[in-house]
Amino acid sequence: MKKSILAAAAAAVAATLALTGCVSGEGTPAAADKPSEEGWSGTTLNIDFATYNPLSLIIKDQGWLEEALGDDVTVNWVQSAGSNKANEALRAGAIDVGSTAGSAALLARSNGSPIQVIDIYSQPNWAAILVPAGSSISSVEELKGKHIAATKGTDPYFFLLQTLEEHGLTLDDVVVENLQHADGKAAIEAGAVDAWSGLDPLLSTSVANGASKIIYDNIDFNSYGFLNATEDFITNHADLAQLVVNAYEKARAWAVENPEETAEILAEVAGIDIAIATAVIADRTNLEVDPIPGQAQLDVLAIIGPVFVESGDVANQDAIDDALASLLEPKFAKAADPSAL
Repeated sequence: MKKSILAAAAAAVAATLALTGCVSGEGTPAAADKPSEEGWSGTTLNIDFATYNPLSLIIKDQGWLEEALGDDVTVNWVQSAGSNKANEALRAGAIDVGSTAGSAALLARSNGSPIQVIDIYSQPNWAAILVPAGSSISSVEELKGKHIAATKGTDPYFFLLQTLEEHGLTLDDVVVENLQHADGKAAIEAGAVDAWSGLDPLLSTSVANGASKIIYDNIDFNSYGFLNATEDFITNHADLAQLVVNAYEKARAWAVENPEETAEILAEVAGIDIAIATAVIADRTNLEVDPIPGQAQLDVLAIIGPVFVESGDVANQDAIDDALASLLEPKFAKAADPSAL
């Protein structure tokens, strides 16, 4: 399945770039991944890591960026608790590079955040609808009038919106409790909410511990894992941006070759049992995906976009269309060279 996904994504990207040329960065020379004679373009690199982005954990653990940059550039690692937090940090300039779900990146760009996608780090099945283990609720339709925990601005929130729509419900039919992912897990396990649109590895941990159960799961409602950078960083620090993408592609190969070690790193950072981390990596995370942002991602976001407008998260469809036309910057992933690290 992973090979077929990879092949399909690669074909879609190639076709889009060849036929339309609508993705930003087309024809742009590959960014340098090494310092010029004057050195690197900056003295600091602010980058996030997140438990929903296993490649970021590997890069941080292995210290590849620090080794490549030496004493010339200080690497500051900032943890993102969710896509919404990564978007907040990007918009505030607290980080140069941040990892989000594709849906969250589209939301941010549609609402004026100057970010672009420079790499695709995964195709995850990281969201699902859960209820307490002892709940009598067994279908989405039964959520009408119920309190549902979800983190607005993240993939689980957009997963919830799509799930409600598919089952004939709207946001007006439920009460959304805007809780950060970890707080949502705590709320459902304490019986403070009727359901939770959860995120891995937290949701897998809750299920494995017998505290909750999944009533709806649909990989098609999950968007890709997007690695985003600010436009200022892309324009003025292309050498550092290329280095980061190189590190991501090195981490992707490393993860495929070292699945047990990857699970161990996730387990340690997330504070979860190794068996749960192994299941998250093996069963709910596809890392063998084409890293070049392209049509495969636009197709998914084109479906999600109108849901934003309907829910009031984006003012109008024009804002969505403008964001889709400018969100992707594929030149770094196209030029990626893991061996440069």
